[in-house]
Amino acid sequence: MSFLLETKNLSKRFVKHLDLAARMARKIGAEVQEEIVQAVDRVDLCINQGEVVGLVGESGCGKSTFGRMITGILPPSEGTIHYRGKDISNAASPEGRSAALKIQMIFQDPFASLNPRMRVRDIVGEAPKIHGLLDGRSQDDYVASMLEKVGLEASYASRYPHQFSGGQRQRLGVARALAVQPEFLVCDEAVAALDVSIQAQVLNLFMDLREQLNLTYLFISHDLSVVEHISNRVQIMYLGRVVESASTEELFKEPNHPYTQALLNEVPRLDLRKRNYTPVSGEIPSPLDPPSGCHFHPRCPHATSKCRNEMPVLKEIAPGRASACFLNESS
Repeated sequence: MSFLLETKNLSKRFVKHLDLAARMARKIGAEVQEEIVQAVDRVDLCINQGEVVGLVGESGCGKSTFGRMITGILPPSEGTIHYRGKDISNAASPEGRSAALKIQMIFQDPFASLNPRMRVRDIVGEAPKIHGLLDGRSQDDYVASMLEKVGLEASYASRYPHQFSGGQRQRLGVARALAVQPEFLVCDEAVAALDVSIQAQVLNLFMDLREQLNLTYLFISHDLSVVEHISNRVQIMYLGRVVESASTEELFKEPNHPYTQALLNEVPRLDLRKRNYTPVSGEIPSPLDPPSGCHFHPRCPHATSKCRNEMPVLKEIAPGRASACFLNESS
């Protein structure tokens, strides 16, 4: 089967090298080492054209880093990224450059992601002009059409970002991404900074654009209700690893991995009004010193000695479903 986007063993490490003082201290016997963060650890992901895949996990689990590697903002440490069958792992390669416009990112913070010194006309129209998608004479009409697509008035093109509300700024971010005619959007917590009522409007906008433009989404979020509303399929990530993958309906109906179960147990539901909700026990470990074996074992009520010593592999447990848990092994 041919996927629109596919990653294999995709990993990202951030290394903080020792400064001069630390190197000198180590020479005289101090126990200092380089700090290494394994932000993303051997992630395999396949996305079909027109699909909306939700990527869910607690803050710091590597979701945004994964999205930035797909868009070419960050280079992977290991593994490959294929888009329409071509390897785009190296963003500077001809394949990577050709895919750069087709994969765009919408960022979490609508206040920080727009240049405050640029007018909307340039924020939305600069990239398509530079890449030859339009000429200067047609820029105003093109920008007006992009603004109308995201529900903003064409007259806003002469304004600056500070003259808009948070929801309007996020719509500007969407218009900027759409201006280069992408096929794939990475939405990194795209509604997390918005009020609940505005979140619903922006989510509906994403769904409408998907139908109109045949877009494909990787929707990164920690809000399970948002992911349930918009996604066809869900990937659960914990400390850089995908621990469960399933269709949205199946995952919310019958979660398999203990971490997924713990996340869903936190979601308030009208049919369980008298229930006492408790957070996932413990705290997410530091990626500087992750636990051995299964990363979730210090917080898992079912952990065994095998979980502490061996890393479970993401395996298919049913058609279209995969989980990385030793509980699925037959006794």
